[in-house]
Amino acid sequence: MAINKVMVIGAGQMGAGIAQVFAQSGFDVLLNDMNKEALEKGMINIEKLLTRAVDKERISESDKTETLNRLTPSSDLQDAQSRDFVIEAIVENMDVKTKVFGELDAIAPKHAILATNTSSLPITEIAAATNRPEQVIGMHFMNPVPVMKLVEIIRGLQTSDETYQTVEDMTNKLSKSPVEVNDSPGFAANRILMPMINEAIFSLHEGVASAEDIDTVMKLGMNHPMGPLTLADFIGLDTCLYIMEVLHEGYGDSKYRPCPLLRKYVKAGWLGKKSGRGFYQY
Repeated sequence: MAINKVMVIGAGQMGAGIAQVFAQSGFDVLLNDMNKEALEKGMINIEKLLTRAVDKERISESDKTETLNRLTPSSDLQDAQSRDFVIEAIVENMDVKTKVFGELDAIAPKHAILATNTSSLPITEIAAATNRPEQVIGMHFMNPVPVMKLVEIIRGLQTSDETYQTVEDMTNKLSKSPVEVNDSPGFAANRILMPMINEAIFSLHEGVASAEDIDTVMKLGMNHPMGPLTLADFIGLDTCLYIMEVLHEGYGDSKYRPCPLLRKYVKAGWLGKKSGRGFYQY
């Protein structure tokens, strides 16, 4: 199936990034958000990133103009009725996502594929909220979307081979690198990444080393571009905690137990870069 018209639901950092990448790759894109202020901010951020790319001579001024011409803001979910492909990038909450997917199922055309950018929630459960589970799939982009090449494509229990192949082909058109992953808690990326971050937090919690020294060990000793505690601050400590809870509940294994210090920071409102304080101050 050829996909030409795309809708991205959620104009936050991830949603805006996904919309930008699709528009830059030649797709007709609607960026949707019920919050008009968030929608306006998302569109402004896309234009800023494109302007920066022009200044750095990564794209031309005409590329920027054409990309923006392919992007249209939307604050009405009913706009999905004209789309071939819809991907949501909203809050990591199963009740909210299943509600949206149930609504999309009634609005989007029968041929449309419905995707979620969830970083940890079960695709199979989200798909069960629709009457087209074979056309529901996970498409987990990495942050920042315009820069990072990896996309985890996650099959739900009933995702069809045709749906998977269509999304894989589309991912290649975005100049991204698709990786096929089966539906399991945390998928591949976060099942590996989050326990590492959690262990770094335990090391800090138990006084093994300072935050700066833990990050230095991983940067200089393991050649990581960013230390795990700095990365946690950039991801958001509330997000890290939520994913660890999904892993802990999903596998029932104590090795996924969130560090008490992580819980304490989240309860204090120290969520990382977005709140001005996490393991570091911003």
